[in-house]
Amino acid sequence: MEIIKGNLDNFDDVTKKGDVLVDFFATWCGPCKMLAPELEEIKDKVQIVKVDIDENLELCKRFGVMSVPTLIYFKNDGTSIMNVGYMTSDEILKFIGK
Repeated sequence: MEIIKGNLDNFDDVTKKGDVLVDFFATWCGPCKMLAPELEEIKDKVQIVKVDIDENLELCKRFGVMSVPTLIYFKNDGTSIMNVGYMTSDEILKFIGK
């Protein structure tokens, strides 16, 4: 898993390739901590990028992230889908269509 730290150019480079799951999280967030092992389970099935909201306010504003955890899946066709809240690894795979 890749962690983005305040580098918007890096974020755009990574997500423009598509099929990237971005986890907007906070270190103080209980549901985010519960989500982390679920993401670990599927890291070999999808590229995952983690974005700490406290270090990346501009990205949060750009994508309308108001709560954590927020998952945004950037698809190869240039579209994206968003989910807010905890999900199991199976639910995440259904969410991204894998």
